[in-house]
Amino acid sequence: MTTAEINGIPVRYEDTGGDKPAVLFSHGFLMDHTMFDQQVAALSDDYRCIRWDERGFGDTPAPGPFTYWDSADDAVGVLDACGVDQAVFVGMSQGGFLSLRAALAHPDRVKALVLIDSAADVDDAETIEGYHGMLAAFTGEDDEMRAGVAQGVSGLILGTDELAAEWVPKWLGRDRSLLAEPGQTLLSRDDVSDRLSEIACPVLVVHGTTDEAISIDRGRAMADGVQDSRGVVEVEGSAHAPNMSHPEIVNDALTTFLSNL
Repeated sequence: MTTAEINGIPVRYEDTGGDKPAVLFSHGFLMDHTMFDQQVAALSDDYRCIRWDERGFGDTPAPGPFTYWDSADDAVGVLDACGVDQAVFVGMSQGGFLSLRAALAHPDRVKALVLIDSAADVDDAETIEGYHGMLAAFTGEDDEMRAGVAQGVSGLILGTDELAAEWVPKWLGRDRSLLAEPGQTLLSRDDVSDRLSEIACPVLVVHGTTDEAISIDRGRAMADGVQDSRGVVEVEGSAHAPNMSHPEIVNDALTTFLSNL
């Protein structure tokens, strides 16, 4: 892992290097760059794989308020640190939120988009209220409640006991205060669905059919809204992180999409 000062933040990233076509992986909320281990293993022979820890996760701090537009700038800053002019942006959930904004704010840097269980719109008021409660419990002083919420969130995001056994201890082992700024960013993000038609690069949507965090119809809406949609890959039986629970299906979709650019 390498650290670069980007927009005043020490951002940690990993780069397989070389002069092959670049793919930038951006992780989801609560996760870090390692959620793409299986994608990097599958693609790194043919592509330059860059992945990073976004503000507030992994080894990148979030010292103050930020938006996903700031995160989009961070992503482009990672490319700058790597000396890469343009990359395919692969983003899962919040990684997709920032990747969409990168395509809008920096279209010359985004060769294509792969949006995994993400959305351009925002959650309804009732859902946001529920997430505020979940976040409060997750960051609170009641360890038993915190552990219960972490287990419930693992089912929502990961969908398998095996992945939960790996990630729940990581979540519970982190300083609970670190979620404050990223949580506010997640729950106060803006709606960019009315700007999807501005995105001209090729876009592939990958979405789990049983995702309860972001329903698949919201993924289809993104595919319908952009100029150059390459369709929706529906991952049957997957929750919110199909690249982890169903890596073979997602890797095949990525390989096909990338080879046709």
